[in-house]
Amino acid sequence: MARRILVPLDGSPQAREALRYALDTFPEATIVLAHVLTPVDGGVGADGLLGDPAGVVNNQRERAEELFDDAAATAGDDRAIERELLAGRPATEIVGCVDDHDIDQIVMGSHGRDGAARLLLGSVSETVVRRSPVPVTVVR
Repeated sequence: MARRILVPLDGSPQAREALRYALDTFPEATIVLAHVLTPVDGGVGADGLLGDPAGVVNNQRERAEELFDDAAATAGDDRAIERELLAGRPATEIVGCVDDHDIDQIVMGSHGRDGAARLLLGSVSETVVRRSPVPVTVVR
């Protein structure tokens, strides 16, 4: 049975490096690309009108499709690629994708934050490593 490798994409150089690593390290695997749409709060603008959360979500979807297309081009036509568009908290959605899509391993980028930045911002990759039921490779 062919392996299924989940590669979360966020547009960062680290995510592109993780994709390259997954393609090189698992040449026979199906690569499952994932992008997580983050919930938005439309808020109230200076004019007192509600913001346009639907417009923001549409922009996020368009960006996700661009990321998927770029990743598929990097992978080439001879690789099995699947695309998963998720919505919610990135770490939660990535871990949830494992069971939902029969994933054998996660390969993801790390933003390399440390110290106060990591404490304040948290770390998606760190949370995924702690919660994942399958092995996780973090690429810098």
